[in-house]
Parts: sequence; C-alpha cells; structure tokens
Amino acid sequence: MSGIESLSEQALADIDAAPSAEALESLRVALLGKSGSITAQLKSLGALPADQRKTAGEAINRVRDAVGAALSARRAALEDAELDARLAGESIDVTLPGRDPGRGGIHPVSRTLQRMADIFGRLGYDLADGPEIEDDWHNFEALNFPPHHPARAMHDTFYFPPDGRGIARLLRTHTSGVQVRYMRDALAGGNGLPLRMIALGKVYRSDSDQTHSPMFHQCEGLLVDEHSTFADLKGTLAEFVRAFFERDFEMRFRPSYFPFVEPGAEVDIAWQRPDGSTRWLEVLGCGMVHPNVLRAVGIDPERYTGFAFGMGVERLAMLRYGVDDLRAFFDNDLRFLKQFA
Repeated sequence: MSGIESLSEQALADIDAAPSAEALESLRVALLGKSGSITAQLKSLGALPADQRKTAGEAINRVRDAVGAALSARRAALEDAELDARLAGESIDVTLPGRDPGRGGIHPVSRTLQRMADIFGRLGYDLADGPEIEDDWHNFEALNFPPHHPARAMHDTFYFPPDGRGIARLLRTHTSGVQVRYMRDALAGGNGLPLRMIALGKVYRSDSDQTHSPMFHQCEGLLVDEHSTFADLKGTLAEFVRAFFERDFEMRFRPSYFPFVEPGAEVDIAWQRPDGSTRWLEVLGCGMVHPNVLRAVGIDPERYTGFAFGMGVERLAMLRYGVDDLRAFFDNDLRFLKQFA
C-alpha cells in the first residue's frame, strides 16, 4: 500500500510539471500503458493473499482514476496555454493600414455592351441573340447581298466546309442575321408587328490591324412599323449618341450603300481634338430596310417600312475611353485593364 501511495504522489507531481503535450503523453504511456507502472500494479494483484486483494485493488483503482483525471486536466491546461500563445503571436494591429489585394473590373468592351443595351432598352428595344455560326441564307441571301458581293469572298469571310446537305456555314460577318431570325420568329410566334430589337454580339471578318480585329463586337438595331421614317431613324440615333457620350454632338448623315437598306447612310459626329480643332468621325451605318429584306421574312413592304442601324462596339469604346489601338482591348494587359476597375 505504501508503494502505490508513493507511486501516486510521484505520478501526480510529474504530471503537474509536464512541459508539453508530448511529455504528458509519454507519462501516460509510462503510467497507464500496457507496460505502465500502475498497470503493473493491477497485474500483481493475483500474487497477493486473497484477503488483501480487495483493499489493494480499490487503492490501485483510486490511484489510476486520480492519475487519469490529472492527465486530462494537464492536457487541457497545456492546450489552453498553446492557444493563448498562438493568439498572442497572431494578434492584429487594427491601426495598421489594410491590404489591398486589387479589385477586378468590368472589361471596357463589356461595359460598353451593357451601356448600349441599357440605352436602347430605355428606348423600348428588345435585346435579341443568335448563333455565331450562320448559314449563307441568314447572313447574306435574306439580307439582299447579291451573289457577286465582295463580302461573300473567301478573303473577307471565314467559311466552314459544306455539311452533308451541301449547306455552306460561316462565322457570321455581322449581327444582321439576328434581325432576320427575330422578324421570322415574331411573325411565326404570333407577336406580329410593330417590332423593335437590337442584337449585340461577336462577329468575324478576315482583317487585323491597329483599328481592325478578326473578331469584334457589333450592335445592330431594327424597327419595323407602318409609319417609320428616316426622320425617326435620325431622332433615334441622335438620342443614342447623346446618351452614350453624355454630351451633344453635331451629326451628319452621308449617303452610302448597304445591300440591306435603301436609302442608306453613314453617320459622322463632329469630334473635338485635344488642340481644339474638330474633325468628322464615322461612328455607324444605317438606312431604311430594303423591301427585299422584308419580303424574305414574309412582311409586306407595301404596308410596312422599317429602319436599321449598325455600329462597331469597340469603335465606340475607343472614342469614349480615349483608346487609340483596338488591340489593347484583347491583349489582357492588366496595366491597361486596371484603368477601368
């Protein structure tokens, strides 16, 4: 009995002085493990006289329980001390300036697309979409492009090999095909006329330099009604230009040719240079929808008229943000893009 009491006193003292969780675990194994000293005391009970076993067993169990409780208490104390030390070492000085990991921003082209959609949305135009891989009928034929038109040539258009039915496929050269689809779907769906829509999206042409890219974005709009006129077209575009640039411009409409409109025009704005002088800048093309385009989708050109317009999104973004090289929009140079964050 005196031996177990001495073992208990020494064990409790060693546990209380254990400096770390590793040292405490070593003590646990030495005391309560399979070969531990307290475990050995329990195993030796069989060698005692029968009348002493009960008293000795009770004493050894009390020591074992006390040692187990001391081990748990010391382990909790060591864990608390470790947590306190870590918290003290990781303390944050809230008076220090915060870190700025850098914030992303909307790409200037995406920003321009959103701006255009918002402006025309306020004017009552629906936003429509269509496939980027088109067929010849939607991209050229329905838009009154003659067979010999230069836009159909291989050096201007990206063609795919004909499919099994012999249908020519190509990367769309403009979003005007969306207008054709929108008119046909409106008539087929019973929505009828009048209609107003814009199409925003990527288009592809075989061209690349400081002001041209093989892939760029276009915005094209269409209105078809019984009483639409060129004056309505001019008023719409004047309102758009004013809202987009947030200032008034002197505008001029120059006669021009596009297969899908008649008459057609190109629109220039009077752009002020940094030195104070003014020059005319072309910003878009437009015109009254050609009767052949209306007939192609099943609209009677004797009853309905319409106007259409189209503009390059990057072109307007360059003017609005003062960018002089189209390629900057596609180089993914963070030094350039951070200006728009």
